[in-house]
This record gives sequence, structure tokens and C-alpha cells, in this order.
Amino acid sequence: MTDTTQARALSGTGVSTQSKVHANLTAPGLTTQALRRGEGRLSADGAFIAVTGQHTGRSVQDKFVADDPEVTKEIWWGKVNQKLDPAKFEAFTTDVRQWLGARDELFTQDLYAGADPAYRIKVRLVTTNAWHAMFARNMFIRPPVEELEGFEPDYVILHAPEMDAKAAHGGRANSSTLIALSFAKKIIAIAGTSYAGEIKKSIFTVMNWLLPAQGVLPMHCSANVGKAGDTALFFGLSGTGKTTLSSDPERALIGDDEHGWTKTGVFNFEGGCYAKVIKLSQEAEPQIWNASHRFGAVLENVIADERGNLDLDDGSLTENTRSCYPIEFIPNTQPGGQGGLPKNVVMLTADAFGVLPPISKLTPAQAMYHFMSGYTAKVAGTEKGLGKEPQATFSTCFGAPFLPRHPEVYGKMLAELIERDGAQVWLVNTGWTGGAYGTGQRMSIKHTRALLRAALDGSLAKGEFVQEPFFGLAIPKALEGVPAEVLNPRESWADKAAYDKTAKDLQSRFEANFETFAGAVSDEVKKAAIKAAA
Repeated sequence: MTDTTQARALSGTGVSTQSKVHANLTAPGLTTQALRRGEGRLSADGAFIAVTGQHTGRSVQDKFVADDPEVTKEIWWGKVNQKLDPAKFEAFTTDVRQWLGARDELFTQDLYAGADPAYRIKVRLVTTNAWHAMFARNMFIRPPVEELEGFEPDYVILHAPEMDAKAAHGGRANSSTLIALSFAKKIIAIAGTSYAGEIKKSIFTVMNWLLPAQGVLPMHCSANVGKAGDTALFFGLSGTGKTTLSSDPERALIGDDEHGWTKTGVFNFEGGCYAKVIKLSQEAEPQIWNASHRFGAVLENVIADERGNLDLDDGSLTENTRSCYPIEFIPNTQPGGQGGLPKNVVMLTADAFGVLPPISKLTPAQAMYHFMSGYTAKVAGTEKGLGKEPQATFSTCFGAPFLPRHPEVYGKMLAELIERDGAQVWLVNTGWTGGAYGTGQRMSIKHTRALLRAALDGSLAKGEFVQEPFFGLAIPKALEGVPAEVLNPRESWADKAAYDKTAKDLQSRFEANFETFAGAVSDEVKKAAIKAAA
């Protein structure tokens, strides 16, 4: 690489180096470099296997946002967006640039975020590892070669996974890990963690910042489209089934995690999928299985034997084992990563208490309430510090960790879009039935798929619904192929008194959480709120 070419590869990053820079290598070149450098190994099927060390999920306590005067009034400050003095941000990014510049070699990737050109941003990643570059190349949208000429980034990611933030930056670092973002300077710096999800989610946070000002709702959801052109959205946190349920052989996949809802339709932010693969079943999830067993996929913390045969049941490193692959590895994808206006909106929750029904039809007011509540269970390993058991939590808008603006901004936009476009909203429990976690069993994916297909093709809404007494939810009275005791969660519990007690406990949790956003919703939403039994 000539000095001019190298300078172009690092343009806009502030990184200066005399070392080797590998710019925009494709999967074969990145795999070759990763193997040469000893960054991991290949599976028997050719997928690249990497181990991320102590960080096997996002390090939420180490994420900070620069308190730039241009944006400070609009940011939702608190545990999600912790303030970082702009001067300290500048000192930290200077340290990261110097650290990167001192490495023997670097890898850069020039990529897009946003399938709709009207809302697309250009991203340049600088990293020390070939496999991290391949992860980013899989996850984001790969520009045609001719569009790389003269590429200048809108946002830069400085990625220093092996840098000890505390040791290298004495000014401000509580630990060896620091993820810092400045919307004013359009820079993200990541140090001290090899978990690749930080790269992906940093850009999701950026899109969550940029799009509302353009009249577009950014969403933590997957999306697919039926043969009739009907678009469906699937909201939910990691582990609730967004990737699994949107990867449906009967529907074309738009994307598995992050989308925007515009005046004309839906578009994917990404060009790849990031699927959780612990206990992945070839029979139940053949598309994700096949995509993860081929050259070009990147596997995080997946266990394999000496011949490279994967053991997807082995969670000895983490329950948050992951597969990252280009979206075209799924056979039935939507060309261009865009779809029409949503006809159905599905809110997924993994109810660890086992008391919510597998599916319920929501009114617009209930839809707003459950979107703002964001009830689910954090599944083991998706964040550093979680134990093996799921933990009940409320994550507003089903994506609080990635919201730089106040939640009511996104909630109001969703309510307006549902009303404008007439979408039907469903609440789906992919968690437990017949008892709480440890007593009951995980909801059958066969039953969930049957219910969803009936919801998406319109037949379920035409059936008879009854209201269950604890959460005010309308549940289907019957559906062929799904046992009646599954549809009504109370009937699936052998101990009905235990169900009642557990349901009342969850009612109280909903009620307590509602106090955090009650002042930002309408009277209709307040009436739809779940209240603890007297």
C-alpha cells in the first residue's frame, strides 16, 4: 500500500501510522490474515471461530457519551447514557489513536449503515484484528467497489480491543474497558473489550440519535415480508427470538435486528445477522444453522472439537454464543433490505415468570403501554455480570441501552405510526409456560410459529378472543394445532394458586415500572396500564 493509499484508508480517523494498513479486504483475505495472526481457527465447515475473553456480552457500565454542549439538552442522561466531559473524551480518543498508530498492522473497513440511501451513513472502522474487521464487514452494508473511491466517513469507529483503558488513560477510566461516543465529533472509541457486538451496537446508537430528527423511527426489531407484500416487525431484546422468528422460510427476511420506519416503509440498518446460537437446532432453525456452518460466518465463543465440529449445546464460555453472517446467507431475503409499511407489529417478551400468554392482541393504547414498558427477561450472557438464570427486567422501547434520546420521543413516534398506517400489534411470549423458570418449560417454537403465522396471515384476528383477568390481554380462544391450555397460561400450570400468586407479583412489577413513564403518556395509555390486584 502506497503512502497515499494508506493515508486515504485512515482519512478522517486521526490515526497516523507507518505500519501496514489492510484496507477493505474481503472475507477470503480477512480470514487468511486472521489465521496468520492466530486470532482464531476454522470450523469443519469453514466458519471462523473467535474467543472474546472476559467480555462475552456488552459492557454496559463502561459506556459513556460525551457531554457536548451542542447535544446535551437532547440526550437521555443516566445509567444508559453516562456523561463524559468533552475534554476527557478528547484525551481518551487521543490515547486510542496513539495506541492504534503504534500497532504493527491495522485493518480498516468502509461500510454503510442504512439500506435506504436517503437515510444512510458512511462508517469507517479502524481495528487491530482481521476477525473484527470481518465481523463489521458481515454486519454492515458493503458498498460496491466503485463507491469506495473517495469514500469519506460520516462516523468513525476507533477499535482497540486489547488496549487497557485504565492503564493507558489515567484521566478517566473506571476499568480496563471504555466505550465512548461523541455525537458532535462523530467518533466512537472502543477499548478493552473484544466482544464484537460493541461495534454493531455503537452504530445502532448513532442511528437512534440521527433518525428521529428526520422523521424516521429507529427500532430494535427484526422485519420480514410475506408473499403478499405484507411487512411484519418483531420487537425484542437479545434472546427473545427476533432473529429466529423473522428467519421464516415462508417469508422474505428484511433484517434481523435494527430498522427504520419511514413515511413509505421499513429499511434495514445492516447487511448481516447476529444470531444467538446456544442450543441452536438444525431442525427448528435450519436457516440460521446453515448460515453458521459455512465459510464467511464469524462465530463468537462457540465450542468446537479438535476437528472443528461445532458443539452448539456447549455454553462453557458463555450462554451468549453468537454467529455473524452476511444477510445473503439466508436464502429468502428481501432485495435491497427494504419493505412496505408494516401490517403487523409483534412485541416479543421472554417471560421468566411463565404467566403471560403465548400471544395476545393489543389495542393501540396497550401497544403504547407495552412498548414503553419493554418487559422481558435478560437472558444469561447478553450483558457482562448476568448469572445463568434469566432476570426479569423492563427495557423501555425494547432497547433502552441504545436510546440516546428520551424514551417518550420514540414512544410518541411509534404511536403516531401505528395510528397512521393501521398496523395490528401483538404481544408474544417466547419465554416460559406451565411454571416459572426452573419449574416450567420454554415455550414451544412450533406453537409460537403457528400462532405467528396465523396472526400475520390475518386469520387469527378473525377468530374469537377472550380477556384473561390479570393483565387485561385479549387471547385467542382456539387455534388448530395449539393446545387450549397453552393459549391460556393459567391452564398450563398444575398449581393454579401458584399461578395466581405469580401473576399478581408480575402485576405489581408492571405497576411500579409504569411510574417511571406515566407522566409522558396519554390518558388512554394510563387506562390500559396493568395494575396490581387489590
